Amino acid sequence: MRNGNTAAEEKNEARTGQKRRRRIRKIIVWLIVLVLAGGLGFLTVRKLQRDYRITYDAYTTTVGTISNSLSYTGTMQLINNTVYTAETAARVREIYVSEGSRVREGDKLMRLSDGTLLAAEFDGTVSKISVEKGAEVKKDDTLVQVADFDRMQVSFRIGESNINDVSAGQSIRVTVPSAGAVFTAEIRSIDYASYSGNSVAYYQAVTEVDTSQVQGIYPGMQATVTIPQEEVKDVVILKMDAVSTAADNSAFVWLQAEDGTMTQQPVTVGVSNGNYVEIREGLTEGQTVYAVAKTEEKDGGLFAGLFGSTAVNPPAGGMQNRNRNNGENSRNGSGSGFGR
Repeated sequence: MRNGNTAAEEKNEARTGQKRRRRIRKIIVWLIVLVLAGGLGFLTVRKLQRDYRITYDAYTTTVGTISNSLSYTGTMQLINNTVYTAETAARVREIYVSEGSRVREGDKLMRLSDGTLLAAEFDGTVSKISVEKGAEVKKDDTLVQVADFDRMQVSFRIGESNINDVSAGQSIRVTVPSAGAVFTAEIRSIDYASYSGNSVAYYQAVTEVDTSQVQGIYPGMQATVTIPQEEVKDVVILKMDAVSTAADNSAFVWLQAEDGTMTQQPVTVGVSNGNYVEIREGLTEGQTVYAVAKTEEKDGGLFAGLFGSTAVNPPAGGMQNRNRNNGENSRNGSGSGFGR
């Protein structure tokens, strides 16, 4: 009878131990849940304590003229340049010119003892005299050089993306920055048969420049060739920075409502020079528009994140460099980021 009681007591103790272990496991699970919930709650509160502040820059539309152009770089080169050499061994009998002398086609330059008379082949300037009167010279020795600095040329490369936008005879502007000189000229020729470059083809174009009225322009000087393209006058224009791009590549600006909220206003853009852009539809002269300048996140009061704040900078200053050229060998404003 005692053995039977002992067995029953052991079963009761076993059941009590199982219940205790289940209770402990439940307590551990709830502790874990509470810890996770507390961490999540802390992160949520921290998030609600962040203040998202958006700052807008203000811009004002105006009416004016806007144009764009293609811009290329090249170097000034001589068209006529002759170095005269001795055909045989001889003595310099007479020199008729000095360095820097202006000569016309046919003017005498030098006479040699073998009867050779050197004469200018074109109008130009005596650039260099390499011998003196009475000097003995050998065959192929350099004697004198004549160059024409009044009529020069510039060669430049046109990329394949723009080659169909230019043609021989087209009016251009050539600027020589080091001399502070600007010339009006035309494209003399374009070599369509030959090209250079690997992934992109470039074609050589040449223009002639009348430099006779400007001193101090020499071969090797850098020149900028500008080819005018589109131009519109008396249109609504706006700073490029004010125009934003939507996901569908359409253009829009931000307008501020009376209650201070910002709304998107679609616009249709036209000619751009990379600095300003024509607004064809969506805005009128004198309107103030906005563009997001920056978005910042900072600590604020409890639940501040539920109420985002905005700030507006004053409108930018007056329009500057309206017809600015924008880089070498590229169409100004072609990378506007939105369709027309």
